[in-house]
Order: sequence, then C-alpha cells, then structure tokens
Amino acid sequence: MNFLLEEIDNVKILRLREERLDSNIAPDLKTQLLVLLNSESSKVLLDLSSTTYADSSGLGAILLGLRHSRDIGAQFALFGAQKRVKSLLQIAHLEDVMMNYNDEYEALEKLKD
Repeated sequence: MNFLLEEIDNVKILRLREERLDSNIAPDLKTQLLVLLNSESSKVLLDLSSTTYADSSGLGAILLGLRHSRDIGAQFALFGAQKRVKSLLQIAHLEDVMMNYNDEYEALEKLKD
C-alpha cells in the first residue's frame, strides 16, 4: 500500500496514495487504521484526495476504522473523498455517520481540542 503518515496538532493523518481502494489495498488499510487508532493518538484522519475509486472491500476498511474508533472512544474521519467515493458513501447511507470533510484544513479544525 502506498501511503504517507503525518501528525499535525496531535492528529494522525494517513494519506492514501492510491487511485483505487479495492481488495488489493483494503487489508493493508485495515491493519494500518487499527494500529493508528490503538496508538497514543485518539484522532485519525484518512486522506482520500488521491483516491478516485473504491469498492465494497475499500468501504469495509473504512467501516472497520469507524467501528473501532467508536468502540475505543477515538475520533476517525475522512477528508478529500472524490465524487465516486462520495457516491459510494451515500449509497451505503454512511454520509450521516461518517464525517467526510472537504479538505484537510476543515478536518483538522474540527478535530482540534
């Protein structure tokens, strides 16, 4: 999986550098999200600005992050989701439960203490 991990203002940002979030990438994304959510930081953002396609396995990886963050009291959100990925989130009725911010600045402002 091609990704970059950064930390800004005590928020870990996982930048997914893949055009496709599918069954080839989803297992690695799940692992990385679990590691980050279980670390000292309880705030994790997933940058999807480079991702133009996601399938059900990609959606499953995102849902795992959401469920696990809720289970442990952490904060998890997305930003930069492109049109096709946003559409998948809407079809799955996740836009009401999964925060998807337009850009990094907005996401960081919302997750700051």
